[in-house]
Formats: sequence, C-alpha cells, structure tokens
Amino acid sequence: MLQRRQWLAGATALAGMPWLSGCQQAAPALEFAFAGIDMERGHTLRDLLARGTLPAPAVVRRAQVVIAGGGVAGLAAARSLRLAGVQDFVLLELEDQPGGNSRGGNVKGLPCPMGAHYLPVPGDDAPEVQDLLEELGLRQRVAGRWQYDERHLCHSPQERLYFDHEWTEGLLPVHGVGEDTLAQYRRFAQAVDAASRAARFTMPQFAALDAKKGLAPAHQALDAITFEAWLQQQGLDDTHLRWYLNYCCRDDYGAGTSRVSAWAGLHYFASRHGFHAPGEPVAEDREGVLTWPEGNGYLTHRLAEPLRASGQLSTGTSVLRIAETRRVVEVDAYNHHTGNVERWQAPRCIVALPVFVAARVVQTPPAFLAEAARRLQWAPWAVTNIHLGTPLTDRPGAAPAWDNVIYGDANPGGLGYVDASHQKLDPRPGPTVLTYYQALGDVPDARQQLATLSAEHWGRAALASLAGPHPDVIQRATRVQTTRYGHAMSIPVPGVQQFLSQIGLQSPQGKRKLLLNGERQRALPTPATARLAFAHSDWSGYSVFEEAFTRGHAAGLWQGQG
Repeated sequence: MLQRRQWLAGATALAGMPWLSGCQQAAPALEFAFAGIDMERGHTLRDLLARGTLPAPAVVRRAQVVIAGGGVAGLAAARSLRLAGVQDFVLLELEDQPGGNSRGGNVKGLPCPMGAHYLPVPGDDAPEVQDLLEELGLRQRVAGRWQYDERHLCHSPQERLYFDHEWTEGLLPVHGVGEDTLAQYRRFAQAVDAASRAARFTMPQFAALDAKKGLAPAHQALDAITFEAWLQQQGLDDTHLRWYLNYCCRDDYGAGTSRVSAWAGLHYFASRHGFHAPGEPVAEDREGVLTWPEGNGYLTHRLAEPLRASGQLSTGTSVLRIAETRRVVEVDAYNHHTGNVERWQAPRCIVALPVFVAARVVQTPPAFLAEAARRLQWAPWAVTNIHLGTPLTDRPGAAPAWDNVIYGDANPGGLGYVDASHQKLDPRPGPTVLTYYQALGDVPDARQQLATLSAEHWGRAALASLAGPHPDVIQRATRVQTTRYGHAMSIPVPGVQQFLSQIGLQSPQGKRKLLLNGERQRALPTPATARLAFAHSDWSGYSVFEEAFTRGHAAGLWQGQG
C-alpha cells in the first residue's frame, strides 16, 4: 500500500529545475533574533500603573460586544457571535497578529509554527470543532462517512525517537529494552483502559462533567494527587516508561509528572488515542492529526480573515481595565500604534484573556476569577525556529519524520522538533525550517531567563541539542528565531480540575436557536457575571485548541443571546 505522502506526491505535477544540493558555498553569518511576541507590550499595564493612575481615554467608542483577547478563544467567540447574528462587535488583541499560542510565522519566507503545531482529528465530543473544520473545507461527508482532506492530515512517517545514538520509529523506547520494561508498558496500557472504564475522559473535558456535580468521583480522586504519586501507587517505575510519560506531560501541559495531576496524566491518553503497548493491535480506522507548515497558525489565520476584512479586529492593543456597571461594560485599552488610551463601551464583554491577566484588569473581579488566579500555575515556553539552507546529515535508523524527539535531551525543557517542510508534496529536498520546542514549567527561574537572556542564548542552546542527531546543523543553519512565552499555558496541578469543574455549569437560558450555518446551539458551561462572559483554555486547566475553541464558542453564544 502506498504511504499517504507517496500518494499525494504522485498526484502533484513537478515543475521547475532540480534543486542543486551539490554546490557548496561559504556559509553566511548565522543570525539570531526574537520573533512573534513583544514582551514589553505584555508589561504595559504594570508600567503604566507604576507611574500612578492610568491615562484618561482620548476617545470613546461603542459596540454591542467587546472581545478582550485574540487567542483561539477570542477568535472562536467572534465566529460564534457572527453565527448568532451579532455583527456589531470588536476584538482587541495585544500583538500585531492574533492567534495566541497558535500563531504562525516564517523565517526567510518559509512558513513555520510559533506555537501549537497540530490538531488531533476531533471526536464527537467536539462538534463545534468538527463544524469549524467542515466550514474551512477540511472535513466533508463522502458516501455517508466523514472524511478529512488528505493534504492536511499528517503525512507518514509521523514521529521518531533519537535513542541510543540512532533514530527509531515511534516515541516509545522499544529497541534494546528488557522484558521488564515491556511488561510495564502493558500494565500501563491496562491502567489507562481501566481508568477510561471507571469514568469517561473527553475532549473538551467539560463534555464529561455532570451538569450539577461537575467532576466525576473517580476523576476527583485522580485530580487529588500528582501523576508521579499515582505511578508509584501502581508500581510503574521503569526508567523508559517514566521518561516517556514525563515527556508526554511536558509536551501537553508544560510540566512533568511530578507537577501535573494524575487526572491530567491519564487524560493525555484516555481522551484521545489511548495507550498501546508494543505489539498491541491498533484500530485500523484510528484517525491521525491535522497539521500545516505554519502549524495551527493555519487555523487562526483563517479565523481572523473575516475580522480583518470587516475592520472588527484591533491589534496592537493592550487591555488595561474592564469595569462592569449596571448598564454597560467599560473597556479601557492602550493603542500601541497611536499611543492613546481608547475607551470602549458595550452592553456585554467577552473576557478571552488568560486568568492571571483577567484578574488584574477586571475591576472588582468576581470571587471565582480571583480564586482561579490564585490557584492556577503557568508554564513558560520557548519555541525556536531554525532556517536551514541545505539538508541535514541524518544519523542511522528511521527515516526523517514530522515529529522528531531526542531521548534524554540535555537542554532544559527540550522536547525535540517538527519539520515545517514535512507536508510539502514536492519530493525534492530544499531549504526548510525546524521548530524546536522547550517546555520550561519545571525549570527554575525560567520566566526570568526568558526576559533577560539573549536570542543567541536560546538559539545556540537549541542548535546544541540538535547537534547530537544532526552534527552539521550549525553549518547548515542560516537564521534562528525564538518566540518567548512567559505564561504559555496553565498547568493542571492537583486540585485544579475539581475547582474549575464547579464554575460556570450554568448555560444560556431559553430556546436553543439555530445558528446561521444551520448548527443548533447546545448548552455549554460558561463562567459569567451579568455582563461578562469568560473564555480561555485556562478555564479548562490546560491549553489545547479544542478546549480554547469550545470555550470561546460558548462565550460568544452566551453574549450573542443578549
């Protein structure tokens, strides 16, 4: 059977002259830079308050709804407002490009992710995400069955692991491990299956919540302890299994097994693809992941397009103050392009900001917001994009893949890299961008390091990490760009899920009307006050696209009914 990549490449006509890899030229000076996030803008409120009071607004504007924050949740809220028939709204975004952790960028003209780089094919617990993918032409019904556009599903091979000086298929250490290790793999698979039977894990997670009680009792017990403690209770102490599970937690949550809850550690597997020990059968119809050269920036760019066209998107705007009064909500925001404070007045506001930011800007914050800000913890991240002018030398073993992980990476927080050119249909080698990820939630003083250390520091650390499997990476690299996230994502530490599950169980009242695209509105939990609706992945306790999008969609419908 042809691999998906071979089938797609065969369907694409090749044109142009062959790319010449044999011509050797002197390597240009290596460039290092920061990109994507303006950390100084993020400190605008702090800096203005340090001078005394906030400046008076230079202009007052009005809208029916103001959306504060242009990450995935804010963009989803804008979309659902439009589907609910609300056109008079504005979205205020700090950066010049919306998208939050799902922004895309480019290095020397080649697209690459600056954050999240894939979306698992969503299950039926995420109909809002399914509907979005259908709207974007990525999902369609063929002969009575839903199919995804092959061009956007991750091509084979999907992943490999640099282990014991060679590349191996998959991310679970298998070659050369003993029978005791394989036995613990099987035991962990059984434990995931048992946890799934005890109480359902879903994505988004609130699809499994009881409408009145919140988190299921079995999940409450898992949420009360760390994943590390649960593994100890199960007698799962194998070095290779522990490395893999720690990697998985850092990859999804920004911190390892000693920080995240047992609920989160099991949710990683039980809510999506399960865990399959080597030799276990895997369902033939198991769907893969959707990915693009620019990562999930493909999705956020598509969501932002209509807002740019309609003038409803205001970028370079720091939200400073949100005040809820009896009649309106006042939103004061600093416009970095004009240097003025602008005041927006609206009957309703969607606060699509991280919880710690929302708690600072919302005047007289509701008790649930203040408590959430006190309980939640956030992981810093660094995402480094490395432009390569010529192909790398590869160590022996498995073929180059989309996701490439280094076992025991010595660089603090290192998770490996994805190759932005993996999805291209032209089989000829050429320049590419490798996106190297560091989850820094377990690294002491990481936030301070991100703020003070140079772009060259982060770039050279990434290059040094990749030099093991690719000894010529420094010679091939031409430009290195690092994106810094001081508070990239909330970490699902013990107790967080139980607390969050009690917030916002109420849903929009009245008849569930049809949206403009024919979708019927369903009841979704939304933290809210009389005029404010809160939407961000923080309210799920961890950051993934499905959670942020569904939270934003729900908040848009909540405010769109008013």
